[in-house]
Amino acid sequence: MFTSFAVLRKSFSETAQKPSYQKTRSSGVKRPGELLQLTCTGSGFSLTNYGVQWIHQPSGKGLEWIGGIWNNGAAYYSSALKNRVTITRDTSKNQVFLQLTGLKPEDTATYYCVKYTVRKPFAEAAQKLLFQETSH
Repeated sequence: MFTSFAVLRKSFSETAQKPSYQKTRSSGVKRPGELLQLTCTGSGFSLTNYGVQWIHQPSGKGLEWIGGIWNNGAAYYSSALKNRVTITRDTSKNQVFLQLTGLKPEDTATYYCVKYTVRKPFAEAAQKLLFQETSH
């Protein structure tokens, strides 16, 4: 059994009135247990001002959240994947990376990276609120 993947990257321009979508699709096949590494390159915005999320959509199912990285570099993950996923970034190249270990057939999906549409002050406030809610 093989795990297949497809990547659809969306880029947003900070200066445009409407978000501009640039779709880049790549696909491949991996064996169970292998490592999946994906790169998302942003344009028109800085990763120090915006967070990025990774989501995926298995065939015939809805979107599923994988995790994300805040503008300050703090990463957070879905509890279902937290032991297998790592999200990092390189701000000098405006790139965000997804690494998923121990691939399983159910990881077969289309993977998306998406940028927050709100600048960092809101993201920082939302992060604090999220941590307050989860600490109770």
